Amino acid sequence: MPWIGFIFLMGHMSINHISRQILNDPQVVDITGAQMVLVMKLSAFCWNVHDGRLPQNQLSDPQKYAAITTFPSILDYAGYVLFFPGLFGGPAFDYVAYRRWIDTTLFEVPPGTDPSKVPPTRKKRKIPRSGTPAAKKAVIGLVWVVVFLQMSSIYNKEALLEPSFRDYSFLRRVWIVHALGFTTRAKYYGVWSLTEGACILSGMGYNGFDPKTGKVFWNRLQNIDPWKLETAQNSHAYLGNWNKNTNHWLRNYVYLRVTPKGKKPGFRASMATFTTSAFWHGFYPGYYFSFVLGSFVQTVAKNFRRYVRPFFLSTDGTTPGPYKRYYDVVSWLVTQAVMSFVVLPFIYLSFSDSIHVWGSVYYYGIIAVAASLAFFSSPAKGFLIKKLKSRADRPKAVRSPSTESIQEPTLGLPDDAIKEFDDVVQEIRSEIESRRRKGSVVTMPTGEELKAAIENKIGRTLG
Repeated sequence: MPWIGFIFLMGHMSINHISRQILNDPQVVDITGAQMVLVMKLSAFCWNVHDGRLPQNQLSDPQKYAAITTFPSILDYAGYVLFFPGLFGGPAFDYVAYRRWIDTTLFEVPPGTDPSKVPPTRKKRKIPRSGTPAAKKAVIGLVWVVVFLQMSSIYNKEALLEPSFRDYSFLRRVWIVHALGFTTRAKYYGVWSLTEGACILSGMGYNGFDPKTGKVFWNRLQNIDPWKLETAQNSHAYLGNWNKNTNHWLRNYVYLRVTPKGKKPGFRASMATFTTSAFWHGFYPGYYFSFVLGSFVQTVAKNFRRYVRPFFLSTDGTTPGPYKRYYDVVSWLVTQAVMSFVVLPFIYLSFSDSIHVWGSVYYYGIIAVAASLAFFSSPAKGFLIKKLKSRADRPKAVRSPSTESIQEPTLGLPDDAIKEFDDVVQEIRSEIESRRRKGSVVTMPTGEELKAAIENKIGRTLG
């Protein structure tokens, strides 16, 4: 049932995406934004109902928590699907959070908690007072909206398409590209901050409290962290703080669901997640330009963090060295400049406009990524590895089990595109060997057989 529901939801939304793209009329109300949120909620609901019918020993802890064992009433279902604060722009969340909010178990205080640390409530309500944090989010959201309105008059899509844009120096053009990206993000910062504030005011944003200090956390439905994104020093941190709830959905309801039980997620899981994320956004060429380039940026960033960053740390692998601050500054500048280049097609959408604006800055993002990939494919990588090994007193870095076993993609982008390609080649080889061992009649043709077949098909000899 969950896959049937998922395919139907994605198919219906894809039809609307294509209709919007063909019509291309800004005067027509576009419903795909709200539909994207509904697809996340409804597909998650399908999986949660499915999990509720399985034995507990077949579920992970997060799946046990979100499983729906008793089917909700029509009223509860409609209330969850049409929850107004997050209806049009998100955030999406699981039904269990809505159900616990309705019956107020979301606000239960753990036994033995110091009464003086319990969040204050108003009268007989169990929901902690949320007016102040909600008002703060509303103010922050309005500030971001004002920033967008002010900056969009200067940094907008049309400015980069003007012939005069090429008259500026290269560095100024890069700055304008970054400013356009920031202006575009400011719009989403504003919208998501306002919707988060509405969720906090309703109590849905409640995420527990610190029993030692009594500090209340209202970040259950936080969808964006502007500060962490704008100060990100690598692409993973950049993307991980953007549209967080979509990352949660892709990980829990696509990436881990296509992985057979007892096996680690591999190429197929990454490809399914990448494809779902791309189709979920729509079918404009710009989305796919950004996704494909972004996947290689992830690979490059991972290589720099693994083979270059350790040189700026002490030999213990954790303490910053004397030049670490300079590495951090350069990493921040490069990350922001490259990611601003990557997201340009996401802003312009069309093929011609995307190529035009990339060309106006000499394709610097593509060149930088290609040069980095070439560098780490050359003997220079072996040299770096040798130098790292020579730091004999440095202990092996300790990685948590989760990062070793599950390198899930961020927003559907593979964590290491080159490794993913190697994995698929290995899978194909394994499949061929498996068929040969089983005596399958289906075999792969040799090079000469393939060439002969092609020559026979086209009716002439190949050189």
